[in-house]
This record gives sequence, structure tokens and C-alpha cells, in this order.
Amino acid sequence: MKIYTKTGDQGRTSLLGGLRVEKSDPRIELLGTLDELNSVLGIAANQSRDEVSARLLERTQRQLFALGGELARHDLGKSNLRERVTAWTAELEQEMDQHTARLPPLANFILPGGSSSAATIHLARSICRRAERVYFGQPIADSQWVGVYVNRLGDWLFVLGRLVNQTDGKTESIWISGAD
Repeated sequence: MKIYTKTGDQGRTSLLGGLRVEKSDPRIELLGTLDELNSVLGIAANQSRDEVSARLLERTQRQLFALGGELARHDLGKSNLRERVTAWTAELEQEMDQHTARLPPLANFILPGGSSSAATIHLARSICRRAERVYFGQPIADSQWVGVYVNRLGDWLFVLGRLVNQTDGKTESIWISGAD
């Protein structure tokens, strides 16, 4: 089987079911951004020295892959994934609550960075926030659950980045207003 189809050479691509759309369509932009996020999570998982964090990142990659497959469908109103994504969102919230209890309280903004894995998780968080902006810039009908999950995932990645820095023994650098 050939990887290339030449069907996209004129700037159009297909959603699942065959509907052709412009490659600049917001849905395609969202899918591409989620794919980019997924790739960066793979780097972070590979860099992780903590098996638990690596497993959490891989779980999130699997979720994003499933979500991308669902978003590639033309009609999300009949989604079979809605309930699962809602459960994933609740799971992210529980994990954030557990992890936040183990972290020092935030008194300042922190600079993204620290260990290689934590810095990559912070990069993933910023890509996730872009995916969120793409989604909310032109929401897909009957898919608010997608925006909620992506929003919560960005929060979760922030907390996970902090947790990985703590696990890796890295001190968070705080942002100080007016500092050079």
C-alpha cells in the first residue's frame, strides 16, 4: 500500500466518510494541532525518568489519538466517544487534585522549564492551549465536550510539568515582574 495518494495536492483533504474539505478548514487545523501535541507528548514520555509519568503521558497519547479519529468524522452529534471523553475529563480533574496536594502552592507565575521532560510537558501544554484556541475559534456543532477536555488537558499538563520537576529534583524558576 502506498502512503501517498496525491488526493491532497490541490489543498483539499477528506474527513472520515469522504467529505472533502480545504486543508485550511478549522477542523483540519485542530486535528493537526492535536497531532503535534501527541508527538510532543511522545518526546516527553521518552524523556521521563519516572515510569508513572511516562504511563500517564502514553495514556494521554492514546486518548488524543481516539479523539482525533472522532474529530475526523463529519458529524459529531452522534459521537460514541462523548461519554468516554467526559470520563477522561473527570479523571484529569481527580489527578490534578491529587498532584496539586503534593506540590508547593503557587505564589508566583513560573517559567516553563526544569528537567527535559518537564520542559517538554510545558511545550505540550502550550500546544494544547493552541488546540483549545483553534477549537473555540470555530466550535464544531454538538461537541462542547471536546473543548472541555482540551481545556482540562492544558491544566493537567501544567500540573504534570510541575510534578515532574519535583520528581526530578528541579526547582521551579519563578517569574518576577520587571526583572531583566
